[in-house]
Amino acid sequence: MRKKITVVGAGRVGETTAHILAERALGDIVLVDIVPKMAEGKALDLMELRPISGSDVNVVGTTDYEPTAGSDLVVVTSGMPRKPGESREDLLKKNIAIVKSVVGEVKKASPEALLMVVANPLDTMTWVAREITGWPRNRVFGMAGVLDTSRLRTFIAMELGCSVKDVNAFVLGGHGDEMVPVVRYASVGAIPVEQLMSKEKIDAIVKRTRGAGGEIVKLLGFSAYFSPAAAVADMVQSVVRDEKRILPCSARLEGEYGANDIYLGVPVMLGANGMEKIFEVELSAEEKEMLAKSIELCSGSIDIARKLMAE
Repeated sequence: MRKKITVVGAGRVGETTAHILAERALGDIVLVDIVPKMAEGKALDLMELRPISGSDVNVVGTTDYEPTAGSDLVVVTSGMPRKPGESREDLLKKNIAIVKSVVGEVKKASPEALLMVVANPLDTMTWVAREITGWPRNRVFGMAGVLDTSRLRTFIAMELGCSVKDVNAFVLGGHGDEMVPVVRYASVGAIPVEQLMSKEKIDAIVKRTRGAGGEIVKLLGFSAYFSPAAAVADMVQSVVRDEKRILPCSARLEGEYGANDIYLGVPVMLGANGMEKIFEVELSAEEKEMLAKSIELCSGSIDIARKLMAE
């Protein structure tokens, strides 16, 4: 029996996620959006794509949550982007309201589901989702590290002129300027990156990785969506096929890396039970310092969210 996957939000990230999931035939898909007819139209378009892609999954579009009932996995992409001049607290207030509403509906319709959050600010919204559900931490996790790592691997491959398939790397910490690309563990064809390029080039790549989302916004005028959707699809695939891949995801920390009651990007095992294990890696003094700053920034954002939710 095929898995049932709900994607909430039929905007650029949501529709592209649904497209990739359908192409990979990872399960039957329900696409949800509050805009009348939009999700229905995009779902029908994806249904008509199936004979060409050779995928027999069903895709349904809806404005309500009844068709999502009994979902195995729910991906929440809905949320508002930050506008020029808008404060972080204003953005948090808007997206907390959206995530609270969406997750409340998900909890009622699919009480046994796994929940993946993509809405920004990512780590904070994932924390909010877990607060609303009260579910065990393995069932609520966020997408960010897979995307950030893909960007880091891309820039390393571009610099060396090599295949991205031979580049291994990962990113820790929050999704944004506070992320911690752990280049010391990065390698190309098992050769440490530090042996292949200068520190100046590595530092430039780290800086570009941290600002990669903003770089795309400056070019397009809106946020990236192809690469985030592909990152979501890789995570979904690891869950529904129980691949148990080790991927950097936003997970609730309960003592790991010296942090508690926050969501932060760390290496985890993703399988049929969701976030099945967190891996703690050895860090240098400099990396520990960067991660501590990331933890502080994420904690601050979550503290604001906690205050706003209490109002």
